[in-house]
Amino acid sequence: MALEDPRRIRNVALVGHRGSGKTSLAEALLYEAGAIDRLGSVAEGTTTCDSQPDERARRMSISAALAQFRWRGYKINLIDTPGEPSFVADAIAALRVCETAVFVVNGAMGVEVGTERLWQRAEELGLARLVFVNMLDRERADFDAVLEQLKERFGPHVVATEVPIGSEQEFRGVVDLVDMKAFVTPRPERGQTVEAEIPDELAERAEKYRERLMDEVAELSDELMERYLEGEAISHEEIVAALERGVSEGRIFPVACGSATRNIGTLRLLDALVEDLPSPAEIALPSLAAGDPLSGAADVPPVALVFKTLADPYAGTLNLLRVYEGTVRSESQLLNGRTGQRERVGQLLSLLGKSSEPVEAVGPGDFGAVAKLKDTHVGDVLTGRKEAPALAMPELPRPVMAFAVEPHSRADEDKVTGALARLCEEDPTLDVHRDPQTGELIVAGLTPMHVEVVVGRLKERFGVEVDLKPPRVPYRETITRQARAHARHKKQTGGRGQFADCHIVIEPLGADGGFEFVDEIRGGVIPGQFIPAVEKGVREAMSAGVVAGYPVQGVRVRVVDGKHHPVDSSEIAFKIAGSMAFKQAMAEAGPVLLEPIMRVTVTVPDECVGDVIGDLNARRGRPLGMEPRGGVTEVRAEVPMAEMLSYGADLRSLTGGRGDYAMELARYEQVPAQIAKRIAAEEAGEAVTAKA
Repeated sequence: MALEDPRRIRNVALVGHRGSGKTSLAEALLYEAGAIDRLGSVAEGTTTCDSQPDERARRMSISAALAQFRWRGYKINLIDTPGEPSFVADAIAALRVCETAVFVVNGAMGVEVGTERLWQRAEELGLARLVFVNMLDRERADFDAVLEQLKERFGPHVVATEVPIGSEQEFRGVVDLVDMKAFVTPRPERGQTVEAEIPDELAERAEKYRERLMDEVAELSDELMERYLEGEAISHEEIVAALERGVSEGRIFPVACGSATRNIGTLRLLDALVEDLPSPAEIALPSLAAGDPLSGAADVPPVALVFKTLADPYAGTLNLLRVYEGTVRSESQLLNGRTGQRERVGQLLSLLGKSSEPVEAVGPGDFGAVAKLKDTHVGDVLTGRKEAPALAMPELPRPVMAFAVEPHSRADEDKVTGALARLCEEDPTLDVHRDPQTGELIVAGLTPMHVEVVVGRLKERFGVEVDLKPPRVPYRETITRQARAHARHKKQTGGRGQFADCHIVIEPLGADGGFEFVDEIRGGVIPGQFIPAVEKGVREAMSAGVVAGYPVQGVRVRVVDGKHHPVDSSEIAFKIAGSMAFKQAMAEAGPVLLEPIMRVTVTVPDECVGDVIGDLNARRGRPLGMEPRGGVTEVRAEVPMAEMLSYGADLRSLTGGRGDYAMELARYEQVPAQIAKRIAAEEAGEAVTAKA
């Protein structure tokens, strides 16, 4: 089997805000390309890329799905990504391994917050970008308004390459501004697109947009600019070549349009994927932290990055990988750079949603999947080199919403930890741990919905039923001034005793600061081998502060003096002394409770803005501004997490189900004194109850 020519591969991530129609667009593209023979529906739960039961039940994408198909002699690796912020890790991972991002925008809602955040990620990664304005058959859809929003948000080089024919229910086709031809879909239920003349009433508008496009294209080349200004004709091939170069270099961002559910504009988008977007051979490979640079050649030891892991209780794990150089072959062995162990690569697979076909090899620039690797997760590098190069994944948002998990029965207790570990392999934004104070099993995610989906998958995939306790706010503690403490641990038991003496000074580093440990011992009063034990004791003491028992952050600890005994001193003794000293010092250093402050973006209908702002104020929120956007308003605010635990249900009530919100951690701030006292009292009461 011949390898794919990297020049004839297109790696494309479909990204955008929730509800913009990405999965429907993926379905339409697969149907137009002949990869599937029936057009599925999100509403009916029959799409190729939403194959999980919870995705079909919620009518939304939860995991990224890879669909590999062919069009006009090119291989397209299409990744349909979730738009819900709870599952943004998959969208970020897809951007990491693709050369191009196709941003899908709702033609009625315009540029929403999820689109802006992912655009910023794509810009940081230097990806080529194309925009598809979807749902132009919907009520209040407005292509011109959306195009202006795109220019406002993403710069003047966003330019239309198509304009719609008709609007709302009368939307029936597009005008290709490169060739100045119309393509209409008279029978959308069959997906038939035919070439036609540009309607007379649209001719002037099309010429205006064509002129704007040619202005942008001409700027990409001095030669083209000179010929364009002199009035010379520029051929289709020259325009396409200039567009592809401009898109690859991030100097121009084409905007296409259509309706995925009615198959309007999707055939033209397929052509744009192969004509206007770069191949893996045209884009610089990721830079390495160390070692030889990647060459992209097929005849060198392979280097592949695992970007998605799917956990299945029966089939084991399925790892999706992108090959950067060399050739990964079935029934081979590769080194895992994280574990340092060799993994046996069994049968390689090509994916179309949940369907798969065996392949013999995957070459540079291409994608594949392999099942049942022993210990390989998202972000791991598999290689045939003696040492694995560093190919880091982008930084992911930290989990902020924590719930305590209780199994329904004792029989499930043993299963739940293992099942959660499997789901953590699939989703790196999940955090599962035992609370050191209460012993509870804690599951932390990005949003309440994120954790609810995890609970659903525990039952669906692993047969484990659990209950969720209310979200736990991850409070922290810190200090506000310097303090000094002296602790001595002395114990005589008849044989060898225990002795350790240390003086420490603690200083504040700020609410969002980390932890610094400084050794200022002079003259060997504490031998060097015992200093790490002091630090270990301090770190253990920091796991439970003195205000309400929450972890401590934003502290520098300096060990400045001490004593030791040549016989009785030991590491355990200095660890205990370090812990005692820290607790004493913190009690004198003005300890305070910190709470997470969330940066919240709420998108609501204009008529609901007053109610929403009033509600945010009642939650101790600080409005940062608002921006009207064609019938809806985007409200930005900073709100304590403790006040946002039930916000989803409350927002639905305030807006009749039409509001949407996203939030991320902004920073930690000091809790107001009265609220801090209440929290401390509640924690003390819970501790007493737990002991009883």
